[in-house]
Amino acid sequence: METAARRYDLDWLRIIAFGLLIFYHIGMFYVTWGWHVKSDHASSAIEPLMLVVNPWRLELLFFISGVATRFLADKLPTWKLAGSRFNRLFWPLVFGMAVIVAPQSFYEIKTDLHYAGSYLEFWGKYLTGYGEWCDHEGCLTVPTWNHLWYVAYLLAYSLIFALVWPLLKRIPMSWAKSLPGWVYIAVPVALYWFVNGYLEPRFEETHAFVGDWAVHTMSLGFFILGVMAAKFDRLFDMAQKLRWISLATGLISYGVIAWLRYLYFAGKLPIPLEIAWPLGTLIESLQAVFLMLALLGFARRHLADKDGPIRRTLTEAIFPFYIVHQTITVVAAYELNRLHWPVAIEATALVIITFGGCWLSYEIVRRIPPLRPLFGLTYKAKR
Repeated sequence: METAARRYDLDWLRIIAFGLLIFYHIGMFYVTWGWHVKSDHASSAIEPLMLVVNPWRLELLFFISGVATRFLADKLPTWKLAGSRFNRLFWPLVFGMAVIVAPQSFYEIKTDLHYAGSYLEFWGKYLTGYGEWCDHEGCLTVPTWNHLWYVAYLLAYSLIFALVWPLLKRIPMSWAKSLPGWVYIAVPVALYWFVNGYLEPRFEETHAFVGDWAVHTMSLGFFILGVMAAKFDRLFDMAQKLRWISLATGLISYGVIAWLRYLYFAGKLPIPLEIAWPLGTLIESLQAVFLMLALLGFARRHLADKDGPIRRTLTEAIFPFYIVHQTITVVAAYELNRLHWPVAIEATALVIITFGGCWLSYEIVRRIPPLRPLFGLTYKAKR
């Protein structure tokens, strides 16, 4: 049931964030960075555009997830809150690892190891943890969750929150409302700077959950910030007021980072690397936080009262979209690459197939009650 208190701006921002992430993963097919499959057209051409959203794309989702979890905690007792988060996230994660993600690994070994076996042969080995698909970089871990690592981490954070919430809600938080506005910016900047500047060089990003300390610190940190910010309208009012300044600051910070990267790879850094590294991570922290703040502000200004059937449909559809999108992209990308089309035609086709496949999947899943919980939708018996 919709209520007057529902934050439509955050619904829209969640839709936008997931949409950007889907485009980002399509882009991964065309850049020089490592990914499951690669286009023959892959180059560094769109990497500057990818780096605009790279530092904050998942942090924004964890922040919004924290806000949503905090609102849900007001409506449900602890055990129902934990049960709700478990059912929403656990079943899609397990089903996703067993069924949805498996084709990604299949096409990855076809690309990297020239695997010639059938999919059914591969799938049997995948489900039983076959460990001999290896190259010079190591062996492929299966079963795996690939892009669903976000779901696994969010599940853990949500259950922890549900357990400690009865204690946390007894702690007075009125003091936070009297903090000066700059604190709301300084805290996430400091968190981001600490993780990127100190933890990441020491703890490799693995998305394996265990030992993934840098990713946990960043992801859990922004989830907690979302929980804390949920009821602080002052933060969102400030974001709205500063939206243009935040956008300019974020884009200028990105420009400085791009310039520093160019100087570094050209061997022309005017300052020692020992200074450039912490300076660069600080500026990247400003880029990430101010662009997130700008998005919060523009959403608050333009989308807070924008309700309707499109919002309601996309709010339900976007999580199933996220679950299936990367598999559709990987499979379609591999097959399109074999056609040797010009890059513009190939990329356009990949976008259409990815979003069209997501929509078709959602339309099928939402009509079949037993499938709905496997894609994060509530179970609805047929009438």
